[in-house]
Amino acid sequence: MAANQESLTLPQRLLRHRKLRSLVIFAAIPYAAIVVLLTIFQRSLIYAPAHDLTLNLSLPNIPGAASNAVDVEATDKLVLHGWHITSRPAGGEAFDESVRKRLQGRPVILYFCGNAGNRAYRAAEFELFAELGADAICFDYRGFGDNAGQPSEAAFAEDARTIWRFVTEELHITHKRIIIFGESLGGGTATRLAAELSAAGTPPGGLILRSTFTRLTDVAAWHLPWLPVRWMLRDRYPSADRIGQVTCPIMIVHGHRDTIVPFEEGEQLFAAAPMQSANGAPKHFVDLLHAHHNDVLDADRGLLRESMREFVASVSTLD
Repeated sequence: MAANQESLTLPQRLLRHRKLRSLVIFAAIPYAAIVVLLTIFQRSLIYAPAHDLTLNLSLPNIPGAASNAVDVEATDKLVLHGWHITSRPAGGEAFDESVRKRLQGRPVILYFCGNAGNRAYRAAEFELFAELGADAICFDYRGFGDNAGQPSEAAFAEDARTIWRFVTEELHITHKRIIIFGESLGGGTATRLAAELSAAGTPPGGLILRSTFTRLTDVAAWHLPWLPVRWMLRDRYPSADRIGQVTCPIMIVHGHRDTIVPFEEGEQLFAAAPMQSANGAPKHFVDLLHAHHNDVLDADRGLLRESMREFVASVSTLD
C-alpha cells in the first residue's frame, strides 16, 4: 500500500484527496441537515398531543367514582383544564357528613401524563385508582387535550407548581395525602415537583414513577446513538439528578420488555433514589415481567394493582 501510494504522481495524489474530500462533504451535508432539522423541530417529535375540545363536556364514567371538571389559571394567564375524580360511598351508603369526612381523608393521586394523547387516554388508570380507594386529579399539559399553549419542560414545571397550589390551597387537600404519579415523560415533571416540595419542607405523601427514564437525553441517545442528542435537546428532564432530593416514599414501576424507555433506565433511576424516605419507608421497585411501555395495565395488572394497593394504603395511614 505504501509502495502504491509512493508510486502515485502528484496529480494522482491530488485527485485522490479531492475525491475523498468530495465523499466527506457528500456525507456531511445531509447529516448536518438532519441535525439542524431535528434541533429546530425537536419538540414536535418529543410531544405528541391529542386535541379534543369536548373533554369537559364528556366526563369519564369511572365505576365507583364521580368525575368533575376543574380549571386552573397558569402564571401566564393560560387556563388549564382537567378532571377531579372523587370516590362515591360504597354500596349505596348515605352520603352524610361522616362519610364525607372519611372520603376526604382518602389519598389523592396527582397524575402527570406521558408525552402523548390526553387525559381521556388514562381512564383505565383512573378506574384502577378508584378501585384502590384513591381519588385522582389530572390536568392536561398546555397544548394537550382542550388546553391552548405550547409544551416545554419549563412550562410544564411552572404549571405543575400552579396545579399543586390549586390542589392544596383551593381544594384544601393536605400535602401528606397527595401521591404524585408520573407516567413516562410525566415522571420528569413529577420528580421535579416532588424534589422542589421536599426542599421546601412540604413533601407529598408519596411519589410513583411508571415507565420513566433517568434523563431524556439518555433515552434519546439510546434510540439515536448516531446523533449528538446530548447537546441538541432543549428539554432534558434530568430526573436522576433530582430524585436524590425527594424525601417522601418512592415506588418505581417498569415493564421488563419496555423498548421505548429501556428497563435499565428504570433500574438506574431507582439506584439514584434515596434508600428510604425521611420517615423511614424503604424505596420500592416493581419489575413488571410481561409488560412493555404502554400495556402495563393489561400485561401485569395483578402485580401492578397489589403493589399500588400497598403503597396507597401506606399513604392513607399518614396523620
